[in-house]
Amino acid sequence: MTTLVTFIGLLCLITCYGVDGHLNLYLNQLEVMRLLGLSAELYYVRDGHVNEYALQFQVPVPANVKDVSFTWQSLAGKPLPYRIHIMSSDPEVLPRPAMNISRTGEVPTEVETFAIALRCSGIRAAEVELSITIEITLNRVTNNVTELVFRRKKICLQGENENLLLNDPLQQETLASPPSGLITLAIGGIMAIILVSILIIIAYCARGPVKRPTHHPIRTSSFQRLPAHPPSVAPSISIAPTVTTLPRSKPPSEPEELHRRIAELTVQRCRVRLSSLLQEGTFGRVYKGTYNENQDVLVKTVGQHASQNQVSLLLQEGMSLYGASHAGILSVLGVSIEDHTAPFLLYPAPNNTRNLKLFLQEPMARSLTTIQIVLMSTQIAEALSHLHSHGVIHKDIAARNCVIDDQLLVKLADNSLSRDLFPGDYYCLGDSENRPIKWLALESLEIKRFSEASDTWAFGVLMWELCTLARQPYAEIDPFEMEHYLRDGFRLAQPVNCPDELFAIMAYCWALLPQERPTFCQLQIFLQDFYSQITRFV
Repeated sequence: MTTLVTFIGLLCLITCYGVDGHLNLYLNQLEVMRLLGLSAELYYVRDGHVNEYALQFQVPVPANVKDVSFTWQSLAGKPLPYRIHIMSSDPEVLPRPAMNISRTGEVPTEVETFAIALRCSGIRAAEVELSITIEITLNRVTNNVTELVFRRKKICLQGENENLLLNDPLQQETLASPPSGLITLAIGGIMAIILVSILIIIAYCARGPVKRPTHHPIRTSSFQRLPAHPPSVAPSISIAPTVTTLPRSKPPSEPEELHRRIAELTVQRCRVRLSSLLQEGTFGRVYKGTYNENQDVLVKTVGQHASQNQVSLLLQEGMSLYGASHAGILSVLGVSIEDHTAPFLLYPAPNNTRNLKLFLQEPMARSLTTIQIVLMSTQIAEALSHLHSHGVIHKDIAARNCVIDDQLLVKLADNSLSRDLFPGDYYCLGDSENRPIKWLALESLEIKRFSEASDTWAFGVLMWELCTLARQPYAEIDPFEMEHYLRDGFRLAQPVNCPDELFAIMAYCWALLPQERPTFCQLQIFLQDFYSQITRFV
């Protein structure tokens, strides 16, 4: 997560503030590639102008990177005096770093790169914050001194073999002695506080055991015991999934892949105009807006009070359908991370596109016909068939993660911000993870196993949402009891005005064994055959 926030901050090179002075100080192309995976130079000071914005961010240094470097050059026509101070937040884990230049000297008039060694002791694992302060004297007579502070976070692993070598040119300086017992005690106290906080969070999420009813489970209007057999619909139509390209070399959770995708989709923030707020959660927001003045878009973003983890989830989940060029899939159009506190994702939104769940809850949705519901279900099934043909499992299929436009064209979307915008659809069962419990297949609840078959189960619940105009599934059932009820054979009840044939398709999706559930190619056939039946005389 720190990598993401740093990456956001370091790319914000637009807003600069001028200071008196003549200096270039930057990370060269090799250093940026090592730390961020980008082929570019990153300027902190360019032609005497300091990028205060970039200086605010803490650059992570991975465990396998043993030093950091800076490149500088005096543009004043003469060397500029400097002084460098380096502070480690945990000298026991990361002793005072050494440099291959002196701590006081002069910035050369030629381009020069110097390095700072970051050699961990290996005593224990930790993330050590490093503060590098460079004071540059611009005018000795007036004592005009510019102070630049660079922050790094070094990842140190326990047991690393990083013995300090006397002949290493970066280790010629005397290192600070280990901290006193008082500092060690303070660190131990901090760790204890962190442990207590974690326990409190777990206790908050966990609940005491819920008493199971001693009598036979109640049958209500929202669930019933079902024999989940295949529907009696002859597969007379052969459907070939749309063939498009969906690159999937690495998951978006890997930092280098996420950085690559962000770099490829980066758009300029000034080209986006927000027109109205569509949804707002605790930290997430969805706006309607325009891109390049003529393209309607949806804009997903977070507020300034969002945590680093929430920013990371926005970017990771927003990139989950990256490259899916299919008519039934809402793939991210662009991303802007110029503002590290509020990065945003852009999605194409023609014809008044909005969230499907919110649309179903509007009064106008009451006029939806069975034919329209079948067509909407078919569109989503086609999109999921495309994803599965490329080995992609969605894991969170629901009306809240779809969009619809004025022509009732439905697109499957990612689940970024859904936990915040629809908190009532997610539950914590004591594992510190909010999950869409009432959309999950039994094996996903029991052992967190996700597959094409678990997507099929969730699709059945989505069809039920369409028929009930986004009613809450299993509203009467405690989330802690879901696994018990599903194992006992209880399923969602047939909605009012839902034809038997359509409900049979839903029930088929909820077969207990994954191998007994239909594929999405089969579901397309069932839905299209049913569509042919109900439109035969219309």
